[in-house]
Amino acid sequence: MRPSSAVRILFPILALLLNSAPAAAQADPKIWDNYDFVPGNKVIFYTDFSEDRVGNFARSLKWVAGPVEVVERDGVKVLRATGASQFLILLHRRLPQRFTLEFDIIPWRVKCCGYEELSFEGGPKLDRGEKSAAVIWHHTGTAIIGGGMDMGNSSRPFSEELTRQLMGNPTHVRILMDSVYFKMYTNEKRNYSIPELYFRRDSVIRVFVTAFDDSTSAVYLTRIRVAQSDTDVLYDALAARGRWATQGILFETGKAELQPESRPVLKEIAGALKEHPELKILIEGHTDNVGAPAANLTLSGARAAAVKEALVTGFGIAGERITTKGLGDTKPAALNTTAEGRAQNRRVEVVKL
Repeated sequence: MRPSSAVRILFPILALLLNSAPAAAQADPKIWDNYDFVPGNKVIFYTDFSEDRVGNFARSLKWVAGPVEVVERDGVKVLRATGASQFLILLHRRLPQRFTLEFDIIPWRVKCCGYEELSFEGGPKLDRGEKSAAVIWHHTGTAIIGGGMDMGNSSRPFSEELTRQLMGNPTHVRILMDSVYFKMYTNEKRNYSIPELYFRRDSVIRVFVTAFDDSTSAVYLTRIRVAQSDTDVLYDALAARGRWATQGILFETGKAELQPESRPVLKEIAGALKEHPELKILIEGHTDNVGAPAANLTLSGARAAAVKEALVTGFGIAGERITTKGLGDTKPAALNTTAEGRAQNRRVEVVKL
């Protein structure tokens, strides 16, 4: 069954380019050195659907249209769309000038069609006007309509290799906005760096998901995160307050292995240490209160140690300048009673010694 015309937006340019995208360049072993996304450090909205009931719509979102519900996939709760669907992310405050927006998505398993698998825009209604950009994502490429952009000047087809990697696999779609400066990323690939794009600041974000009603072209969302970005420079924060917190050092759930997306923050810490050779730091690991306290304490200590190891082996920082400590859930930065609070509490802090 095809999506209804009310919510279906064709991808005329990307559709023409599906079979003509340039061949992928040979993989760069240091590709993450060019990745500069840092997630906002004050969580405004967060859901991973873990607290939702299977068979229902996600309670932290507002349903607008379409067949979309929480299901269990490989033992994990996710939001599944099996047709053209629309919902709102409720922020309860207007988007700040500096924010990040992250979707973790599992796209179609087949290379097909020019529909938008995911699109999002500030505000509750479809606008796509001069002051309201709608960002369109598909496993074959991206585009922007509105905010001073159109399909002609914004379409970015993905390579054949990247498209194959994305189909049916967990994918990170991330945007970073600093006033009107816009950046967007698909996994480690930066899709856009636009100095002037108008994305409407509103208290809701409208999301379209286009899927079909079969197993190969359902769309799954596994996480949505919106956060405000502070302008704190690490060393300035240490000099003024003695500590600096980040949610930009990432780990697999329940594990201490660093994810490669952590590299921009690790580079920032290493840069401060190299620029200020007298600086010594304590790396603190913090968790939320989900799970046994003893296990959280052990995990947070292992994560702090992993950060130190990365700084020493990956950036050449002397080990004696870094101490580590795991604090588990004993020092929450926010209440653990909400998903947003728990997301805020899963963090690493750098403390000046």
